[in-house]
Amino acid sequence: MRTEKDSMGVMSVPDDALYGASTRRAVLNFPISGRPMPEGFIRGLGLVKIACACANEELGKLPAEKSRLIRQAAREVADGKLTAHFPVDVFQTGSGTSTNMNANEVIANRASQLAGEPLGSKKPVHPNDDVNLGQSSNDIIPTALHVSVALALSHVLRPALVHLHAVLDAKADAFARIVKIGRTHLMDATPLTLGQEFSGYAAQIAKAIERTDKAVAALRELAVGGTAVGTGINCHPEFPAKVVRFLNEETGLDFIEAENHFEAQAARDDAVEVAGHLATIAASLVKIANDLRLLGSGPRSGLGELRLPATQPGSSIMPGKVNPVMSEMLVQVCTYAQGLGQMVVLCGRDGHFELNVTIPLIAYALHEAVNVLANGARQFADACVAGIEADEVRCQELVDRSLMLVTALNPYLGYDTAAAVTKEAFSTGKTLREIVLAKGLMDAAALDAALEPLSMTKPGEGPLAGGGG
Repeated sequence: MRTEKDSMGVMSVPDDALYGASTRRAVLNFPISGRPMPEGFIRGLGLVKIACACANEELGKLPAEKSRLIRQAAREVADGKLTAHFPVDVFQTGSGTSTNMNANEVIANRASQLAGEPLGSKKPVHPNDDVNLGQSSNDIIPTALHVSVALALSHVLRPALVHLHAVLDAKADAFARIVKIGRTHLMDATPLTLGQEFSGYAAQIAKAIERTDKAVAALRELAVGGTAVGTGINCHPEFPAKVVRFLNEETGLDFIEAENHFEAQAARDDAVEVAGHLATIAASLVKIANDLRLLGSGPRSGLGELRLPATQPGSSIMPGKVNPVMSEMLVQVCTYAQGLGQMVVLCGRDGHFELNVTIPLIAYALHEAVNVLANGARQFADACVAGIEADEVRCQELVDRSLMLVTALNPYLGYDTAAAVTKEAFSTGKTLREIVLAKGLMDAAALDAALEPLSMTKPGEGPLAGGGG
């Protein structure tokens, strides 16, 4: 152990730790969950510290050599090389001050190493006076929240959704000519193609991608420059704009300085909005996962229109049983993500006066939701959707047995007569065709044309075009 000092006194710190007294104090104060702040958040905080050093150097507030050392050390944080030195629990001071000081100490101590000075010497870089220059936890932690979550949405979740969309879209093309029975209210409806059904799933994910972009846009405003309560005390007036410029150059995103710094620190409505987008994406994924496992149910007693890939044995007692485990995985992932989103909603209420004091938990929840949704969507695409096969014989069998083909007879028979035909077919076990012909309601050629299932799947064509019913 070595000895370091903060404003409250002396603390013993592990010899090999790059953090200092404030961090060690926080570790001892918050032995709650064993979960440190998300790595993505810490890496985003490293980027923010780089941008702050660049801005301070450009403003003449920080000597070039100090700036170089801070930027080199902060780059190691941003690259994930120093993550092990960020041990502070998620459940800590609500402003994230402990994590901000953790970053300041790690960067300062790493700068000491790079300069050949001992750890804890605060030479040549001081954690507060230099690394934290022009900053406060109250504006820097919300800034790191926005930057890190926006990067996770852009670089983790979005590519996974793009991949899932491509796989679903390919299946929509492959299944374009396979006619199957539609279902509404879980009951038989008129036919559609399996390709049309999958095109709906692909469209859901296309909208999920758009929602991911909207979530990034919701995080566009950065709180940097507000310092303690939003007034910008001890911060150069040009500092926030320069920080934002450096962050945009670094990330390729389009951040701007917050229009109102008091809102940017007191409220986390932006994070609540992101949680809403993630909850909607999760809802889309659950819809798809549930549909696919139901369509693949069986193999003898279910719908059986799809054959899902067999990924593992499904039972410890029933030999040969295979279950839709990828759908089950994704449903659980999405339930978890929506629960995390609700946590963010609740946290968003706790902005008391000039500061929201639940930011570490918001950061955890959003990063966790993004990561599990991305991993779940990608695995579902690769281990389930990509290997799905259609059982064309089963699809045709169910179409042939369906009574809802009668809908195509509405223009010829009228609703009431068509309904009577359906009820008689159901009660007698006869086909629609048999009953219509027996009653002399239509001739065979016209009836066969009207009941041709593929024509019912094409809007504007066939018997349903302009059909009125």
